[in-house]
Parts: sequence; C-alpha cells; structure tokens
Amino acid sequence: MLKFAKEFILSPRNTGAIAPSSSELATTITRVANLAMAKSVVEFGSGTGVFTERILENIGRDTIFFAMEINPVFVKKTQQRCPNAIVYQDWSYNVKKYLENHGQEYCDCIVSGLPWTLFDEAEQSRMLKVISESLSPNGTFVSFTYLGGNLSPGGRRFRKFLPEHFSVISKSRMVWNNLPPAFVYSCTK
Repeated sequence: MLKFAKEFILSPRNTGAIAPSSSELATTITRVANLAMAKSVVEFGSGTGVFTERILENIGRDTIFFAMEINPVFVKKTQQRCPNAIVYQDWSYNVKKYLENHGQEYCDCIVSGLPWTLFDEAEQSRMLKVISESLSPNGTFVSFTYLGGNLSPGGRRFRKFLPEHFSVISKSRMVWNNLPPAFVYSCTK
C-alpha cells in the first residue's frame, strides 16, 4: 500500500487513488461485467493487479484478455501478481492497436480503473469515444467511481457523457469496504 501511495504522490492524475482497490470492489466489478460470456476482455489501468486477478478467475479459458497500464511500477506489480496476464505499458487510447495484434476488431468488455474524475472534459470525451469504438455492438463498459467523486465537476461531467455512448447505464450498490468507498457503473452499447 505504501508503494501505491508513493505513486499517487508522484503522479496523482495518472494514479488516481491513494490505495489499491479492495477485493470486494474487484468482486463487484467483475460480477457486474458478466465476464463468463465474454470472448474478449480488456482492462484499462491495471494498477497493482487487483482487478486483473479477479478477471482472470472469471473469464473463459479461450477468452482473449490483456491489460493496459501507463505506470511502469504498476505494470511490474500486475505482472508479479498475475504472471499469466498480458500487460502492455501504454496509454489506453491505443487499445485498437493491441486489439488488432490479438486478431480482434472489437472487444466484448472493457473493465476500467481509470481516474475519470481527474480527467478534463477533452480527455473524458476522447477516452469514452475510444471505448465506444472499441466495444462490440452489445459490448459492456464497467468502471468505478469513489463516493463523492460523482459529485465533483469531473464526476458530473463523466456521468453526463455516458448516455452519449451507451444505451443502458446502471450503478451498483456502494462498496463500503474500499478506500475510499466506491460504486460501479455498468454501461452497455
């Protein structure tokens, strides 16, 4: 946890949190994502691999999966925690290149740990467009927001942008056993 806090201090916009996500939040996000049916899954912002580990436990044996993380310290942490996971050190904006490398035009699910409330309007808009264009026609996008983050200007803007890209949007119950508490958005094209 101290390494995570250090990365937050060094780069708060890229890290977005003071602590790794809890096991309970990882369980909620993977349950909401309904990964068992997905043929291809991509994770944005793998952090220390908490979600990655749970994704690997829930996807099918033949499911194509890879994670993307910009922070080299977190890439290494994810690879140590999940040695069978493919983790690319790159910006999530470049997901199409990696989908093509895996012989895919689209993916069925994107699980995001990105710090949406810290992104400005242009970054949120650009990233949601990339996500929408990378998902299959009935694809699912799942992400989480911290308690209170949804009330911040970035959180309100993110919530406003979602209907521009997704026809069905739902929220999970609050996951209190997380620092800070969080809930999960599930969005379907």
